[in-house]
Amino acid sequence: MNSYLEAVFGLRPEIRRAFIMVQDAVMVLVAVALALVLSRSNLSFGALSLAGLVTWSSILLISHLLFRYCGLYTTVWRFASTPDFFNILKSCLILTFVLYGVSLLVRSFTPVAGLNERQFIVFLLVSFTIISAPRLFYRFLRDGASWGIMGRKADKAQTKQALFVGRLSEADLLVRYTRTAEPADYSIAGIMAIERGAPLGTRIQGVPVVAIRPRLVDVLEDYAKGTRSLDLLIFGNGAEHEIEEYSELVRVARHGDIAVVQFSGLSELGQGGKLVLDAVEMETILRRPTVASDIERIGAFVDGKRVLVTGGAGSIGRTLVKRSLELGASAVLVADNSEFGIFQLSQYIDEKHHDRLKVRIVDVANRPQMTRVVTEFKPDIIFHAAALKHVPLLEENWESAIQTNIFGTLVCAEVAAKCGVPQFVLISSDKAVDPTSVLGVTKRAAEQIVSALHEMPAIESSGRRTATKFIAVRFGNVFGSNGSVATIFQAQIEAGGPVTITDRRMTRYFMTVAEAVDLVIMSASDAASRQAEEDYAVYMLDMGKPVPILEVAETMIRMSGKSPYTEIPIRFTGIRPGEKLHEVLHGENEELVELSISKIFGLRTDVAEWSRVQAALAELQMSVKSQDKAQSLAVLESLHRSEASQSDTPRSIAPKTIGQAG
Repeated sequence: MNSYLEAVFGLRPEIRRAFIMVQDAVMVLVAVALALVLSRSNLSFGALSLAGLVTWSSILLISHLLFRYCGLYTTVWRFASTPDFFNILKSCLILTFVLYGVSLLVRSFTPVAGLNERQFIVFLLVSFTIISAPRLFYRFLRDGASWGIMGRKADKAQTKQALFVGRLSEADLLVRYTRTAEPADYSIAGIMAIERGAPLGTRIQGVPVVAIRPRLVDVLEDYAKGTRSLDLLIFGNGAEHEIEEYSELVRVARHGDIAVVQFSGLSELGQGGKLVLDAVEMETILRRPTVASDIERIGAFVDGKRVLVTGGAGSIGRTLVKRSLELGASAVLVADNSEFGIFQLSQYIDEKHHDRLKVRIVDVANRPQMTRVVTEFKPDIIFHAAALKHVPLLEENWESAIQTNIFGTLVCAEVAAKCGVPQFVLISSDKAVDPTSVLGVTKRAAEQIVSALHEMPAIESSGRRTATKFIAVRFGNVFGSNGSVATIFQAQIEAGGPVTITDRRMTRYFMTVAEAVDLVIMSASDAASRQAEEDYAVYMLDMGKPVPILEVAETMIRMSGKSPYTEIPIRFTGIRPGEKLHEVLHGENEELVELSISKIFGLRTDVAEWSRVQAALAELQMSVKSQDKAQSLAVLESLHRSEASQSDTPRSIAPKTIGQAG
């Protein structure tokens, strides 16, 4: 029978539709016959007489035209629902009234015995039943448990058993599509409902509700201990925000070698439906609501532009590269000094984008190299992501930090202005606020360079201002970036521990790389649309509440299926030079301005005049040449103080041409 059903289901749509039309015609005639038999009526004309043949033909014609008009042959019955079956009832009801009206009209001219209202009432009930039945049976075979029994017995051993944790409405979708998937990778063995008052023990399309809150963890532990076979745990969309026990459920599952994924929707619905299942990562566990991207706006901003990304082989840079390509940039050039990083980038970017991707191995602090790159490529926007950022390492390697983070920014910004690049965007850091480390003071100086250039656009010989708009975008830690705590902790956990934390009180802001990159592009889009009198030199991303580093470590250990402190030890090493217990995203002397964009603020901050910045950078260059760390940091500190001293005075714009420092 299974092979026969496969042959029927495999027919071309137009042939299958014709088959259904013939089937309905037969069913209508059967309904007429049954109505006469069940109502014990005898017509005054013979079934095969001329009058009978005319009657049956007329009924067939009327019913066919009516069913087509009501849309019975445009429904995909595999996905039929209650409204579709109500449409059959409506069609049969209209057909009954039409036939009854025709019979009254005929009887006004010619008496016909054996016809009354009783036959038409029976016809309505019978026609609806026998026309609906084949469709319901078809839906049952394709979507019900019987299809799995008849068609997948041989594959049952290979099908993974899964538990679903989420809302019952999503469970209904999930069960339906897992049964129709070909091949069947897994089947839903039970549903753990998160709605309060959900009916325990009831069934959704034959799948039992095995747990309700607050016993989700207990039931999952029962499955994980091997009392019942389980291969996969599927969370519903947004479950991490709705379930307090979310991280504990992940821990129990991974401890029992149960894979964990999250249902995020359906794709290719017209082709039979495919589930979109995403891996559960650390950023999901933190339960910070994901920032929704305005794809239309950032897409319109990037589409058709030529984008240059310095540090494009780094974690944030490569995401900027990939996102720019996805949003329709006409070309993206990566400027980076890491040969291996650029090689890895080529593996990270989809092959379909490779024709628009260009790479250059350059040092961002090398003015001739950057001038040649920018002159040849002619970018519309430069995202300056190149930077050294490891706090303890930069305390010792302070010359490299100054060279890359400060003079690299200076070179790239001045080259952008000289070549008339419309927009320059610096990727900044929360370390720049009230800096206590070499990284912090160098990132602060980079912000000061960009802010000063923002306030003092260069003047061309014609007296017309160049079009370059300078901004900095400031945010905190991102998950998945090179050297972030998440990647360090993951490596330590995989090695068996210990996980090292400098201080149990330490907190940090966190955001996913994808969120940060989209908000950076959105900030650039906003800046491009603002006039000089109402724009901002620095944008700040809203990163939610700071998260204790200890909580991140404990959660990651549990997610790996281990227990913190016992199976994976946690060791506290003490705060390292330059580190803070708590980072902040803006200083006390900075005014936070709400914008019409979610998760992005403008910052009104004190800005040192460009002439003062130039003088400080020239002095800094001399102290670096003499390898005097104390003097170099003193210069940067004096620049920071001179900036703060202007807090009570209006920001001025000095109409001077941008020049090189030192």
